[in-house]
Amino acid sequence: MPLTHAQIWKAIDGLARREGLSASGLARRAGLDATSFNPSKRLGPGERPRWPSTESLTRVLDVTGLSLADFAELAQDAPERPSTAPLLGLAQAGQDGFFDDAGLPTGDGWDQTDLPRPKDTLFSLTISGDSMAPLYRAGDRVLVDRDIVNVRRGDRVVVRTTTGETLAKEIAAISARSVTLASINPAYEPRILARRDIDWMSRILWVSQ
Repeated sequence: MPLTHAQIWKAIDGLARREGLSASGLARRAGLDATSFNPSKRLGPGERPRWPSTESLTRVLDVTGLSLADFAELAQDAPERPSTAPLLGLAQAGQDGFFDDAGLPTGDGWDQTDLPRPKDTLFSLTISGDSMAPLYRAGDRVLVDRDIVNVRRGDRVVVRTTTGETLAKEIAAISARSVTLASINPAYEPRILARRDIDWMSRILWVSQ
């Protein structure tokens, strides 16, 4: 059975993880451009599938010591990751017919909420300190996507400064020149950062507590 576009790319991602690398790291190890396996390179105009070239795939197999047959097996075993999860309002959740005896979603009426898909720009950070308590506690993990850079007042964000400081805060005010970052814990004063002092700033997508 021929391998699908999704299986090929999932096998490359799986091989990168097995080697302890990102897709970009695997491409570099194979002597390719670091962006060769980026998610943005996997679809062309009009969402048309783009396939890795035979040369790039051969280089990857060479540096990882994997045979073509092993790669095909890896591709066929690559599990489909769910891209959505059932969504229900809290008021509806109090009604009968939406959960089975095990407390799992059942019946009609469920919507879907999108889940972050694994990619090079997606990563998690561990919270330290108590400036965002009780919303985020020390040891909580927040998920950030560097592709999501459009932020606004009220968003919870991770900010990386040009001096190397990394902060998890809430945007209290934002303008073309500065950003005011607030803590949830009232013991901490807001911080005002000039835009020129911010390396990057991305919205927090999820938190694991």
